[in-house]
Formats: sequence, C-alpha cells, structure tokens
Amino acid sequence: MISAKIKNIDLKFETESSIFSPNFIDTGTLAMLSVIDFLPGDKVLDLGCGYGVVGILAGKLIGEENIIMCDISERAVEYSKINAVLNGLPDIRIRLSDGYKNVEENNFTLILSNPPYHVDFSVPKNFIEFGFRKLAIGGKMVMVTKRLDWYKNKLTSIFGGVKMQEIEGYYVLVAEKRSQIVKKKEKSIRRLSKKLQRKHKCSKANQQ
Repeated sequence: MISAKIKNIDLKFETESSIFSPNFIDTGTLAMLSVIDFLPGDKVLDLGCGYGVVGILAGKLIGEENIIMCDISERAVEYSKINAVLNGLPDIRIRLSDGYKNVEENNFTLILSNPPYHVDFSVPKNFIEFGFRKLAIGGKMVMVTKRLDWYKNKLTSIFGGVKMQEIEGYYVLVAEKRSQIVKKKEKSIRRLSKKLQRKHKCSKANQQ
C-alpha cells in the first residue's frame, strides 16, 4: 500500500504490478498536481486515472460529486474503485473508457491527464482534440509529459496557446479554452491579407 500526503490531504492507495507506477506515486503526476488548484464549482475529469491518485485527491478537496474518473484498463478501474472507498469516496464516478467513449458529460472546467508517452502520439492526440470539445469556456486541459515539443505544438494548434512549467524533469502544460471552435470559413478569411480582408468586408456590406 502507498501512503502519501498531497495538498495537506492524507491518502492511501492499493496497487498491483500491472498498473502504472505501482510502488510510488509517479513524479510526473505529483508535478502536475503541484500547479493545479481545485476550486469550488470545478467539474473535473481524471482522464487515464490509473489507480486513482488525481481524481481521489480532487474528490477529497471539492467533493466526489464533481469528479469523473476513467481508464482503458479494467484493473486500473477496479483499483480506483477500491481506493475511492479506502479514502472515503464510495460514490465517485469511475468508468471503464477508451478515452472519452464512455464520458457523455461536457463542460468540464479541468481535464487532467498523464498520458502514456513511451508510445506513439495517437492517444494524446485523441485526448487533446476531443478534450477541447469537452471543456467549458475558460476550462483547462492539464497534461504532464517528458516529450515537450509534440505536446506543446499540438496543444497550441488546438487551443491557440499553452503555458508550460518544467518540474523535476517533467513538463506540465496548461491550455485554456477561450472560445468555441472557429468555423473553417472564418479561419480562411483571417488568413487573407489585410487588403483582401477589407475587400471581403466591403463585398459583404454591399450585399446587405
């Protein structure tokens, strides 16, 4: 069993060897948690929850009713449920889900993820692209990785910007959803030169 104190909350976790970081809480996860404040009114998705560290901590701080946890691993989900009870959160929502497939809810204020970064980028690509749609305006996607460039570029391309902190060899990236997805036509217009933009506006005015 792992015992830990995070954000002044005492926690304990049962694990097994088949689940990520079974002997201690992963340094990257701790780095990610160090830059996040869970606030009243937050709606949190722990995406790829493992044995439950992030979601259970959030539930202790702001209430289990505000948290959803999911993982593609049946064993991870099983141990997250064990640990939720162990930490006094028997009703927290924990689901078996490949990415967002079994997460119908939207308007999250925080999506937190420590995705696998020793494989290709198909998993984080899905997490980021669909995560944008799942967030409320002003909501944030927070990811931790050791492979900075791809994550930084991908988050910037989807969210329009990203903040980054390096902590103990890990990169914690925070991207905020500031607006809805811009229509393709509006994007193409913005790429025009200023002269063509003025022409487009004049043409639109003459049509009215």
